[in-house]
Amino acid sequence: MTASATSDIIARAVEVLKENDQGAYTIPTKGLYPFQWNWDSCLTALGLAHYDEARAWTEIETLFAHQWPDGMVPHIVFHVWNDGYFPGPEVWRTGRPTATSGITQPAVAGFAVRRLFDRAKDKKSAADRARALLPKIDAWHRWFYENRDPTGEGLVAIIHPWESGRDNSIDWDDAFERVPTEGVEPYTRRDTLHADPAHRPTREQYDRYIWLLQHFRGLGWDNARLHDASPFQVVDPGFNAILIRAAADLAELAEALGETGIAGANRARAQKGLAAMERLWSDAQGQYLCLDRVTGKLIDSASVGGILPAFAAIPEARAATLATTVERLAGKARYVVPSHDPDDPRFDAKRYWRGPVWLVVNYMIADGLAAAGHHDAARRITQSSLDLIRESGFAEYYDPLAGDPLGGGRFTWTAAMVIEFLRHTS
Repeated sequence: MTASATSDIIARAVEVLKENDQGAYTIPTKGLYPFQWNWDSCLTALGLAHYDEARAWTEIETLFAHQWPDGMVPHIVFHVWNDGYFPGPEVWRTGRPTATSGITQPAVAGFAVRRLFDRAKDKKSAADRARALLPKIDAWHRWFYENRDPTGEGLVAIIHPWESGRDNSIDWDDAFERVPTEGVEPYTRRDTLHADPAHRPTREQYDRYIWLLQHFRGLGWDNARLHDASPFQVVDPGFNAILIRAAADLAELAEALGETGIAGANRARAQKGLAAMERLWSDAQGQYLCLDRVTGKLIDSASVGGILPAFAAIPEARAATLATTVERLAGKARYVVPSHDPDDPRFDAKRYWRGPVWLVVNYMIADGLAAAGHHDAARRITQSSLDLIRESGFAEYYDPLAGDPLGGGRFTWTAAMVIEFLRHTS
């Protein structure tokens, strides 16, 4: 790509970021997602930092200003009233000073903060702001292992599909069948007003999402009780890999800033988690698999969640196999990395997390593979991502076979990832 073409795409990406900037936080896109989302904000901060370092730090600080007393960081912060999204604060009823949801999302903050710090031009400001965030992120990590790993095995479970960030993944289908639909209060979805219903989760899936929400709300959002009370308990390798990478990065950052206690605790979490991840490996699939904690069995579903562990410092042999798996998928799909293997009969090229490509996941996989020395696979992912942008704009996600833009348009974290890809490959 020429320098002028790169500059033009970056300029258009910055336009998207500025368009969705609410001052102290960004929204993912207008209409479909009018509030602040947890992992969206953390990854968006990386894009913001390319033109405004101070604003990037504010993005993450705003999120953590709404951390719960027990350490949880919610997946949505409802800063302002907007009736264009369901379920809104009137459904969650979490009782927070500023309304939030009652569940969490992938813990990417530790990674993002370390990356902001390492790249910062204003080192003094970065050190001050990172030091203030360290104990908050550490408390979130501690919360995960206290509340989502009750037997101390080193791996945490999600208790609602929305926590994974991969809302309607094929990975959840069997475990999700245990979630009832009886007694769900009447509701009207808003997402299908802004996006093609054929690209979104089904009505039956939404009924189960809302049943879980009501169930947890009935328990007063008491995180000490929710894990065991949920009929849906899934150990997601991608979710755990993000937490492990974040803990390792937080440990390095804490060490650099003289916070040895935080460094030691997070290094131990990362090491224990990496060792425990081995029980999720599948030689047959050439990737990691989810574990249904209720049945104690691995879920035979070859999704991008099992390739995402490349983001963490997994053993070299595992990283090499994941790189091979990416190359194999590239032979089946025009664009990588599809969120599910196209050979699976349940694959759906256009429906949310059941097939489409997401640039944020591509970014994390490519980052991990490059760090492990698998540059060809990382370059393939990066090139695929940039091809999608040139052909289909800044969409929420993309058809891996045809490249069609799907979901919301002018999407914040997609734009942020494009800047990241271009700035660090050009």
